[in-house]
Amino acid sequence: MRHSTAAPGAARTGSGTVTPPDSADGTVLGASVERREGREKVTGAARYAAEYHPFGRAYAWPVPATVARGRVVGVDDGPALDLPGVLAVITPATAPRLSDAGDPILNVLQDDWVPHRGWCVALVVAETLEAAREAAAAVHVHYETEPHDVTLRADHPDAYVPEIVNGGYPASRERGDPDAGFQAAPVRVEADYRVPPEHNHPMEPHAATAEWHGDRLTVYDSDQGASAVAKALSDLFRLPEEDITVVAEHVGGGFGSKGTPRPHTVLAAMAARRVGRPVAVVLPRRHLAATVGHRPPGLHRVRLGAEPDGRLISLSHEITTQTSRVKEFVEQSATPGRMMYGSAHSRTVHRVVPLDVPTPSWMRAPGTCPGMYALESAMDELAEATGVDPVELRLRNDTDREPDSGRPFSSRHLGDCLREGAERFGWAGRDPRPGGDRRGALLIGTGVASALYPVHFSPSLAAAYAHPDGSYTVRVAAADIGTGARTVLAQIAADALGVPLAAVRTEVGSSALPRAPLAGGSSGTASWGTAVHEACTALAARLAEHRGPVPPAGLEAHADTAHAADRGADHARSAFGAHFAEVQVDTDSGEVRIRRMLGVFAAGHVLNARTGRSQFLGGMTMGAGMALMENSTMEPAFGDYTETDLAMYHVPVQADITDLEAHWIDEEDAHLNPMGSKGIGEIGIVGTAAAIGNAVHHATGVRYRELPLTPDRVLTGLNGAGAAAA
Repeated sequence: MRHSTAAPGAARTGSGTVTPPDSADGTVLGASVERREGREKVTGAARYAAEYHPFGRAYAWPVPATVARGRVVGVDDGPALDLPGVLAVITPATAPRLSDAGDPILNVLQDDWVPHRGWCVALVVAETLEAAREAAAAVHVHYETEPHDVTLRADHPDAYVPEIVNGGYPASRERGDPDAGFQAAPVRVEADYRVPPEHNHPMEPHAATAEWHGDRLTVYDSDQGASAVAKALSDLFRLPEEDITVVAEHVGGGFGSKGTPRPHTVLAAMAARRVGRPVAVVLPRRHLAATVGHRPPGLHRVRLGAEPDGRLISLSHEITTQTSRVKEFVEQSATPGRMMYGSAHSRTVHRVVPLDVPTPSWMRAPGTCPGMYALESAMDELAEATGVDPVELRLRNDTDREPDSGRPFSSRHLGDCLREGAERFGWAGRDPRPGGDRRGALLIGTGVASALYPVHFSPSLAAAYAHPDGSYTVRVAAADIGTGARTVLAQIAADALGVPLAAVRTEVGSSALPRAPLAGGSSGTASWGTAVHEACTALAARLAEHRGPVPPAGLEAHADTAHAADRGADHARSAFGAHFAEVQVDTDSGEVRIRRMLGVFAAGHVLNARTGRSQFLGGMTMGAGMALMENSTMEPAFGDYTETDLAMYHVPVQADITDLEAHWIDEEDAHLNPMGSKGIGEIGIVGTAAAIGNAVHHATGVRYRELPLTPDRVLTGLNGAGAAAA
């Protein structure tokens, strides 16, 4: 990595090790610091939700519905109760009544309705996991079935435009006259793109261990926000929130699927109350597809009208997606068109179809990821139509104001990312002709795509303590889902206190700590970190005023950042980036392999070079999976996803990812937070699939518009069976 002194907004790039913690120049923020819990994880000392073993722990196994729509008319639990070790079978007729928590997916076993296949219709509790699983298979559920519809179509008669979509964005926005602008444009691109359903599949399945002590409840849970889970349980079981403790000290990934409270936690608490013992619920991986959300499929139509030099005149992005009949969730996939490139005319519209399917939810970079795949693929088509280099086309359409709102960007170094990436990747020597690099049976191609992810922030509490021995403790109910949150929060604290990093201890992952928002939307570090910074700044002021040694009880300071919720609202705030990919396509098998990938990002000040680089690379790897292999197929007759385990739902492994690089431009942005940071957990996945898809087109000359680019789909295109729809 190279360093340079950066003026405000200027580039300072990095890719790996920077200054060590507590270096001679006092640098803490931005240093390359290994995760504090790393040794615990690799030695097995870190405990996850299913690894807490309170005395007398029993096990519960859900019984999923085997029909796609209908009602439960009877449950024969006799054969299950006759099995050894079975403690109880909880059904809609015998389950305790829950109150409303504002999320219908948590209303488990409350009535006989079956809104989709896989909906929980009973719960078996037994002495062992094996006994619970065997007994669940012995429960016979009788249904009254109804006709079901699980097929998404752009012309579905039930499609409608909602009022808002995920993130609170308006479902529809329009500027100028996009139809007239498109028709009058000298160069026009109109294309449909399809993104399939995708599932999160974190390494650690969803699990919870619940234990009651009278009317006090403790739950060891796998989630992305202990405070939110505690609040939901408080509402459901009609308990004071202070009587509930949710512990999620270590979480084995979530990618959004653990961002909201999930049914397994409710089932564990329900079962533990029923049998009077601690109960663990560990969802089998094959249950996840129907239980914990997914990225919904998207049917995208993009229309770009441009001048002959590639400058956009009109941009339209219309998306049709699906939601369940349980609750409305609409992924905000058309919103990147409101933020990315300047144009005089624009239309972005979301339509949604309610179907008899599991409720979709957050998956890494919700909306932005699939939306940018479609938009950046269309931009590549525009580059081909105009004869303008794909990097240059994006530079010509760069803007210093957010197109939809007109607000100036607080910082936007998209152009720098594209130029830096082009230089590092060797883009200048690229032959623009598709299919021009053939090496035996292999076709080689390169592609580029831009990346975008908005800045989010939520209010948080935090507390900081100074101890007589010279150490410090920071407490906040943050969630470390494998990102290194406890480490970077210690860096923020040490920086604010002006003390060595080793002197700071962090406590996270429990609702007993000061309330904090969930880990999601790339907002965790900004939200928790601002509260930690303010608490530590206040503590440093107290210490400066205090005379004599720190008293035995210590000194403390607290922060509540509700006042900072509107900080920077007069500016549009987003992280940006550029992806470059080189692929090889086997003309005999149709297999696509990634030869190398490069990402360059502008995401404020990267607070930890080591964990930051991991986040960028992890996102890019997940984007590679989106491009080449990840797919969930809805079987229309049964109303079920067919790829429900990692034997069928393929994700990248080490052999799939060879030469992968991440670099960043360190921005100085006064409109963010005290640390100057933007979120980095999701921008790595945004644009990756488009860069790979564009590279496949450059290699083959075939334009594939449906993901993933599996060998059968690629081979069909190569054989000429409808390249435009391949």
